[in-house]
Amino acid sequence: MKTSRPFPDSTAALSSYWSSELDAENNKQVRVKTVVMDAGVSGPLAATLTYDTLRFGEFEDFPETTEPVWILGNEYSALTEKEEILSDVTSRLWFTYRKSFPPIGGTGPTSDTGWGCMLRCGQMILGQALMCRHLGRDWRWVRGQKQRQEYISILNAFIDKKDSYYSIHQIAQMGVGEGKPIGQWYGPNTVAQVLKKLAVFDTWSRLVVHVAMDNTVVIEEIKRLCMPWLDKAEVFGEPERVGELNGCLEGACALSEEEVALWKPLVLLIPLRLGLSDINGAYIETLKKCFMLPQSLGVIGGKPNSAHYFIGYVGGELIYLDPHTTQTAVEPCEHGQFPDDTYHCQHPPCRMHICELDPSIAVGFFCRTEDEFDDWCMRIRRLSCNKDNLPMFELVDSQPSHLVGVDAINLTPDFSDSERLERFFDSEDEEFEILSL
Repeated sequence: MKTSRPFPDSTAALSSYWSSELDAENNKQVRVKTVVMDAGVSGPLAATLTYDTLRFGEFEDFPETTEPVWILGNEYSALTEKEEILSDVTSRLWFTYRKSFPPIGGTGPTSDTGWGCMLRCGQMILGQALMCRHLGRDWRWVRGQKQRQEYISILNAFIDKKDSYYSIHQIAQMGVGEGKPIGQWYGPNTVAQVLKKLAVFDTWSRLVVHVAMDNTVVIEEIKRLCMPWLDKAEVFGEPERVGELNGCLEGACALSEEEVALWKPLVLLIPLRLGLSDINGAYIETLKKCFMLPQSLGVIGGKPNSAHYFIGYVGGELIYLDPHTTQTAVEPCEHGQFPDDTYHCQHPPCRMHICELDPSIAVGFFCRTEDEFDDWCMRIRRLSCNKDNLPMFELVDSQPSHLVGVDAINLTPDFSDSERLERFFDSEDEEFEILSL
């Protein structure tokens, strides 16, 4: 059956975007196409066109195929496990356009419709990391069921208000510090860098968000970020005890409580450009295999000015959550509880052919423990040894001398050397090294 594939189209004078709103009377979504007369003009103009998508709860749009379905490291059968697939997809946090939230910056926009899709995708990939961190990958959301406090705390971190750790307000305003006006579209790399900075303030989750630049993941660099006591042990003049400390807290009493943690959970984001204007077909199988890894957080990317959160694949199609649905902002009730139905996609997931993917993406992985990270490294190296798979990035033990790590650059909210960081916050991602054969 025909698959819903909402993409923007534009001409020299016109640009447009798709969004959708819930038709409560008929219990289905209505897709809305908004045409904007000039890409530099904010706010929807001109006429709108609409079409209907599938009714909530139906799964008729999902293919009847014998090929396996992969969702963030879990394998399913499309023939016998459709309910399980839908349950898994529905349990992911679905962040979409919102309207009627407090003005960003006090006087800014009260809706992110038309410009916030990549920001919402960034929220979704980080939200998945927090779910794995506090609830576990196998946790499932059930509509109407009383939820665990950890789940409520996760959602509260993304509520559309200025004091939430990862709200649209925080992400947009952090972008202002990088010379990105509120309302400007971000690329995957920009969102990854902003999330990295915001995660520093999340003392509850205590994540290490690492953005691997130059298509290179450095094992030593990550282990020092996730195990800060390694450096302290060497400073104390006991480098021979570093390996001994890895597994017990004895000898670490001189460190603070935060530093004592044997491993800070890792969110690894790898911005890549897999071609010029189209994705290089040589990377397709490698990209698909990323969704098979148990550490997978998915991929953020999509089309120019139309971002999606990709959570898996079936055959030659990617499965994704689409943020282009405008919903009213939710206000928390007493004790932090609030209706959460609109934060879970309860209709069949969208799909698009993998060849239609824009080559600018960011791949995400989550490693809760050092063992999980070591396992991820082993799997990546195994993939690299396969002659049929062209690696999308390089995994090395230590920092190559010709590279300067982004972590060596001051990325605190108060930095002033914006030109120095221009490369790392380029919404067009023009500075990526192009991967090709």
